[in-house]
Amino acid sequence: MLSLKLLRLRFGEHRVEFEALCLPHVRDTKRLLPEESQALAIIKNSPILFMFRLDQKNAVVTGAGSGIGRAIAELFARQGATVWVLDRDEKGGEATVAEIVERGGRAHFESLDVSDALAAEVLAQRLPGMDVLVNNAGIGHVGNLLATAAADLDRLHAVNVRGPFNLCKAFVPPMLERGSGSVIMLASIGGIVGVRDRLAYTVSKHAVVGLTRALALDHSATGVRFNAICPGRVETPFVKARLAEYPDPQAAYREMASTQLNGRMVRSEEVAAAALYLAAEESAMVTGSCQMIDGGWSAGK
Repeated sequence: MLSLKLLRLRFGEHRVEFEALCLPHVRDTKRLLPEESQALAIIKNSPILFMFRLDQKNAVVTGAGSGIGRAIAELFARQGATVWVLDRDEKGGEATVAEIVERGGRAHFESLDVSDALAAEVLAQRLPGMDVLVNNAGIGHVGNLLATAAADLDRLHAVNVRGPFNLCKAFVPPMLERGSGSVIMLASIGGIVGVRDRLAYTVSKHAVVGLTRALALDHSATGVRFNAICPGRVETPFVKARLAEYPDPQAAYREMASTQLNGRMVRSEEVAAAALYLAAEESAMVTGSCQMIDGGWSAGK
């Protein structure tokens, strides 16, 4: 029996879906259905279909119980990776895994507080070697100097800065020994430019960008790559819930998205696409970078 995989292609405005052969060579082409023959011809003449694959790769994604982390985990699994979903939210993490498995992917859930260095180390020793580490888990805070307590700064530092540091300490050494791997940090537009009324958050995300660049300078010669993604305002479930609290959610959306030149928020799937590129072999020469996914917010800064 032939192994089939659903392939979605777009021809202009018309989407055509059909089962495409996963096999690179098929001996008895006479037995193929017309749509299978068409799919095979497209595959043979379209090497781009095999780009950005993560087959036989192990990936760990923190904060993957919802939002950007979930989108990254789902896309990585769709592209062939075995994904370890890490989150403090057991319900959300298990839901991400269930969705991946339902679609035929491979995923496992592990509960982890990224600010716990010992727990991260114990987990890394228990799991197989990772090819990709995505440090996505993070928290926010609203407030300027007068509205920010030292405890707020410490809390964001523990999760947003110490978290990625802890995961790198736990998962990167085997990558360095092997001489390959990709580490992706979810920073923010707030890690590149200042953001009003986000003092603690801006400080923490600038630190994430600094951590990324320092790691790249120190270790990229080994073959391990370190990059950051800096999204603008992202339309996550958390943001949607906040918008729903306003008297006029649509007006609130427009105001929040006004910093981005195209007038809309970033989608989680768009951030995931950038993460996929950085995880795949096609980005072998990309390290120490900060990928801006901000709708032009930073263009004039």
